[in-house]
Amino acid sequence: MTINVEDETGRGIEGVDVEGTARRVIEAALDYEGCPYEAEVNLLLTDNEGIREMNREHRQIDRPTDVLSFPMLNFESPADFSAAETDEADCFNPETGELVLGDIIISVDKVAEQAEKYGHSREREFAFLTAHSMLHLMGYDHEVPEEAKVMEERQEAVLKGLCILR
Repeated sequence: MTINVEDETGRGIEGVDVEGTARRVIEAALDYEGCPYEAEVNLLLTDNEGIREMNREHRQIDRPTDVLSFPMLNFESPADFSAAETDEADCFNPETGELVLGDIIISVDKVAEQAEKYGHSREREFAFLTAHSMLHLMGYDHEVPEEAKVMEERQEAVLKGLCILR
């Protein structure tokens, strides 16, 4: 598995092994969803202003958010990886053979704010946002209450399996 981590803030997340935690959560999410491939994920850490610009540009929402997900695959149904086989040339990195899932962008400012707001560690908040985004990269969404419930259950199961609890 390849995780390309870029930190445009240059400060990381205080008290968090970003690459180590991201790797654990991403692997756990892939295993939980039964991904049959080695995968590649890009992770960008930014600040509130950086994510606000991306949110405005890509979603026409002019405010900072905690996480943005940009999936590379179009899933017929969540975690149905068979679509990758039909679009093989577009879905796999030709150098590594890994399935390219997409990009995760996380605001380090929001990680700190939300960890404090919810009364848990920054590591837990970062892990939660990573698990949440991974589910988006695998075709899940939360536009309607039924979908939101499924996503919440899955992200909590991934985190519980890693003993990353509130």
